[in-house]
Amino acid sequence: MAINNIPFLDLKSPYLEIKQELDDAYDRVMRSGWYIFGEEMTSFEQEFAAYCGVKHCIGVGNGLEALHLILRAYGIGSGDEVIVPANTYIATWLAVNYAGARPVPVEPDARSYNLDPQKIESAITKNTKAILPVHLYGQPADMNPIKEIADRHGLKVIEDAAQAHGASYFGKKAGALGDAAGWSFYPGKNLGAFGDAGAITTDDDRLAERVGSLRNYGSKVKYYNEEKGYNSRLDPMQAAFLKVKLRHLDEWNERRFQIVQYYIDAFASIPDMVLPALVSRITSSWHLFVVRIEDRDVFQKYLKDQGIDTLIHYPVPPHLSEAYRDERWQKGDFPISERLADTVLSLPVGPHMSAQDAERVAVVIKEWFKKKAKNK
Repeated sequence: MAINNIPFLDLKSPYLEIKQELDDAYDRVMRSGWYIFGEEMTSFEQEFAAYCGVKHCIGVGNGLEALHLILRAYGIGSGDEVIVPANTYIATWLAVNYAGARPVPVEPDARSYNLDPQKIESAITKNTKAILPVHLYGQPADMNPIKEIADRHGLKVIEDAAQAHGASYFGKKAGALGDAAGWSFYPGKNLGAFGDAGAITTDDDRLAERVGSLRNYGSKVKYYNEEKGYNSRLDPMQAAFLKVKLRHLDEWNERRFQIVQYYIDAFASIPDMVLPALVSRITSSWHLFVVRIEDRDVFQKYLKDQGIDTLIHYPVPPHLSEAYRDERWQKGDFPISERLADTVLSLPVGPHMSAQDAERVAVVIKEWFKKKAKNK
């Protein structure tokens, strides 16, 4: 009998569920004759700003450019340093390099996998200008102590909220927890476009104005360029789609959490699997459900053979990537991050995953650990 494959990511079902709404949005944009900037983009910016609880949302081309433009707008560049998590996707670091500054890695808390506030202060120098925490896997970083450190040292706090759509920290939404936040709407995100897209959220009026100019060739008025800017504008078609999907975000996040809760209950009795931490007063968007396990690669192959797709987020810490070989970091420089890279595995989770598929994932995984126990 053929095994029914359980995909890691299902991008077709969200479209099919709200097909008519999305098709209407497409038709509206095509009939408008307005394909750069315009009402669709402005309307989404207003709605997403309101959703996050901030004054401004500025739509841009993608998440990497969102972070880069924030740094540029704050005047952070050559000779400056930015505190970044050692354990993150490389885009966080690349944004700092694009601005001309240097990323300074700090190890994560081994329980949350997010930037450890207790390790930040020792990494701050006279050249440090900002702290760039990532809400990894959808769980907000511990922002209160991070902001306290930043205030003491006169630093900006810039959220990498690329995985945290709808997440909250002490009742406040991600995207409103620092001086500014960079968002990705990559198709696989909780709030995903149908192509690349991104945004910046902030309460900072001056930052919003500057980013609005930088994303459009350094121009506020067409053909009058005040500085050397970029072409990084949120496409109106993607804005129209995102506006539709934003209406469904909270419900879809709740569906994710139902799968997560099932997994946590199902795997609670497995001592050799480290489950994600549930932190009081922090609500994760559950962009990813990440476990830790020894023999991770063997385990992943076993699941693949059983028709269950998984991914590793992330197999190579940025400091050990070829991209940063010029920094001469070596294995052992950031041991917590390296340990995570060797043991983390992301299981399938999503708002359109069926209860039957989640149950099958749980059954297959529990069988693996039963076999391991018998062979000891």
